[in-house]
Amino acid sequence: MDNVTEYLASMIIVGICATLVMDAWSWLRQPLLGVAPPNYAMVGRWLLHMGHGQFGHSAIATSPAMPGEKAVGWLAHHLTGLVFAGILLGTVGQGWIDQPTLAPALLVGIGTVAAPFLLMQPGMGAGIAASRTPAPNAARLQSLLTHGMFGAGLYLGGWVSHGLLG
Repeated sequence: MDNVTEYLASMIIVGICATLVMDAWSWLRQPLLGVAPPNYAMVGRWLLHMGHGQFGHSAIATSPAMPGEKAVGWLAHHLTGLVFAGILLGTVGQGWIDQPTLAPALLVGIGTVAAPFLLMQPGMGAGIAASRTPAPNAARLQSLLTHGMFGAGLYLGGWVSHGLLG
């Protein structure tokens, strides 16, 4: 397998694993912590409104619903996971798949919290790092935990990729 094909295959495997671990955590935290899972339809709504020139909202939930927003939101969520896996592999190198280590995966995973804190939440009306939500610190903690789980999923995905491609 050539280097580009191996990199893309690893990126897909690692990204899918990491996103699935993140999703599993999001579903488990409702019964464990009483925290509802994210509503990716709102992400889809936000993205679809961008196609009509609206990039910011005072509250995305009060913006008009868009056809296909749920599918677009979930697709964007999973594609973003692939991109972040690509960033991990681009940063540490394809050799990381031969012997995945936890530290870089967790650093990248937790670092990905910058996307919701600085881009998504402000754009959807929640403010920078959820500053306009009823409980900003609780929202920030949940975001950090969820993205930490994404980092753990990157690590797990590294081992899955190693097992499948190594």
